[in-house]
Amino acid sequence: MEQNNFYHPHPRYPVELRRDILWRVYLCFLGIVVVCVAVLGRVFYIQQVQGNYWRGLSDSLHQKYVDLSAERGTIYSEHGDMLSTSIPYFNIYIDFAADGLREKSGKRFKENLDSLSVCLAVLFKDQSAAAYKKELQQGYKKEDRYYSLHRNLTFDQYKQLRAFPLVRQGRNKSGFITETTSKRLNPFGLLANRTIGLSRNNAQNVGLERTYDTLLKGENGRRLVRYMAAGTYIPVEGYEIDPENGRDIITTIDVNTQDIAENALLKVMQANDCDHGTCIVMEVATGKIRAMANLGKQPDGTYWEDLNYAIRASEPGSTFKLATLLSLLEDHDVTLSNMVNLEQGKWKFGKRTVYDSEKHPAGEFTVKQAFELSSNIGMAKLAVAHYAEHPEQFVNHLKKLKLNQVTGIDLAGETQPIIKSPKSRTWSATTLPWMAFGYEVLVSPLQTLNLYNAVANQGKMMRPYLVNAIQDAGGMEKQNPPEVMIDKICSDNTLAQLKTCLEGVCQEGTAKTIFKNSFYPVAGKTGTALVANGNRGYADHIYQSSFVGYFPANRPKYSCIVVIKNKPFAKIYYGAAIAGPVFKEVADKLMSVEKDNPDNNRYTTFTSLLGKDSSNYNYTGAAQDIRSVLKSLDIPYTDSSNNKKWGNLYPVNHQPVIATSVKIMDAKRVPDVKGMGLKDALYLLESRDIQVVARGAGKVSQQSIPPGATIEKNQKLTIELN
Repeated sequence: MEQNNFYHPHPRYPVELRRDILWRVYLCFLGIVVVCVAVLGRVFYIQQVQGNYWRGLSDSLHQKYVDLSAERGTIYSEHGDMLSTSIPYFNIYIDFAADGLREKSGKRFKENLDSLSVCLAVLFKDQSAAAYKKELQQGYKKEDRYYSLHRNLTFDQYKQLRAFPLVRQGRNKSGFITETTSKRLNPFGLLANRTIGLSRNNAQNVGLERTYDTLLKGENGRRLVRYMAAGTYIPVEGYEIDPENGRDIITTIDVNTQDIAENALLKVMQANDCDHGTCIVMEVATGKIRAMANLGKQPDGTYWEDLNYAIRASEPGSTFKLATLLSLLEDHDVTLSNMVNLEQGKWKFGKRTVYDSEKHPAGEFTVKQAFELSSNIGMAKLAVAHYAEHPEQFVNHLKKLKLNQVTGIDLAGETQPIIKSPKSRTWSATTLPWMAFGYEVLVSPLQTLNLYNAVANQGKMMRPYLVNAIQDAGGMEKQNPPEVMIDKICSDNTLAQLKTCLEGVCQEGTAKTIFKNSFYPVAGKTGTALVANGNRGYADHIYQSSFVGYFPANRPKYSCIVVIKNKPFAKIYYGAAIAGPVFKEVADKLMSVEKDNPDNNRYTTFTSLLGKDSSNYNYTGAAQDIRSVLKSLDIPYTDSSNNKKWGNLYPVNHQPVIATSVKIMDAKRVPDVKGMGLKDALYLLESRDIQVVARGAGKVSQQSIPPGATIEKNQKLTIELN
């Protein structure tokens, strides 16, 4: 049988299987290509289409805008003294990764490191130069971008720092970054502290700082900062909006008058352990507040300007009798010569009794005498006799005097006065007589002063105010002229009678002892009011003492009120004994320096002094200025100055002589400035690079460095003026 050798191949992979594998490979490859295209497309879309959005989102996580605080405006006195200002302080940081600091392997940093360390040690005196060198080297090694070197540098320290090695090369080369902050400061401390006010970050402002806060604070700017490690941010160059600084406020306050008022008030309150008090001095013709002192006793026994008592309403007591007398005289119901029985100091009205502070002899007194003696009974009986049938007529007089309205002074927190009317729920049969002598009404010391000021100002009532002007960058933005509230509070006849009574109080009445030997005439009124002590009522016998008036009475320049709340059961509490001495001290000191005082006229005194008077005098200053003054006054003199720049003026045989005995010295020595005015002394000393600290007013009486001493660099010299 023949063998069949035919071979049938058995392939390893069937054709169908191979085709299936290839199809799957191609499909996977195609999928990968599609995914790659999608990824590339998405990348392109994100970069080109959404790029700005994502970059902005990234920046928002690492960059942000922060506010740049505007410099708060300064509050000045009328004569330019700074009452409240912002003092700049500086925080110093170093960017150790700055290009200029690291170029050429840090050559600039290494060359200046030793000298900079020494300077920092000398300036701050908190660690050695070696310690500063080590600190700077560590910061440089770590490439710290915002290293805090020192905080709260004063301007003088900052000025010195800017001149240090490396720092003086500028921010880009040195890496030094300055951040400026400010702190609010009242240079005069307690002086008018509550009136000027406080600017506080975490509490409500008070005083003028609050009233004019919008103008004072200005407009904040903005700065872009970038987030760094450890939660710090550094400024981004070129991305900032400068702040708009606040306006300056020019007040009506006179620093010397304020100082006089506060010291006089403090002295009496400390001596009598009083609770609180206020003293206000107003310029009669304009309504400008020259001083507003407010003192309250603190838990430790000291006194501080804690509240503005000048604008807080309380029962005024006897000072309110002026309004009662004005109403009676204006209605022609009484004259000053009418008689009234003072009932020997005790008068029963209904179920209540009116008392006078002192017993009176039996018999009748004139209305003028009743006012001068501050008789509660006299005012109460007159009010009942003439207004009992129509009390609204009396109330209308009080409203015409605007005693039912706030004064509108530029201070927040003025309390609303209360003047009752017959329609009031609390009106009773005894309200009218008690209102007549200052009870059952609430008015502030400022309102009371405003009424007396109107009498002094020939019947014209001015609105009291504290701000003269608002300045913007040294230029005048707004001025506040005096504002008339009432053209005439009463007739001329009534006004004349009121003045007579107010002068009589100081000559024959309750204040005659205080002003017995006064060298100028005074018009005013004492007041003593029993005040309630919360839930305890009147049981603690707390009295409010007051005195209000104006001076000089023949040519009123200033009006003033003093109101003091005494301690419980105080032994001395009458207005004449507590408030009166404060008023007198303020008036005495203001009148002693008053330029317009006819009894002490500067021109007359100076002319007589240089003419016939044998008194010794000596004026020192620029010889040409002395000549100009003498020529203007037409006073003959002898000139022995040999045309020297500086000279002395003194008498020889009662005749003025200009000589050259001033020890000016050479330019390297301290000159003799005793006897000079402040202007000449400052010119002479500062021209020799001497830093001057001046205290007082008038002529130089002492200098801290004797004449002839060698001038040292950055030397300070204190001059005392008397």
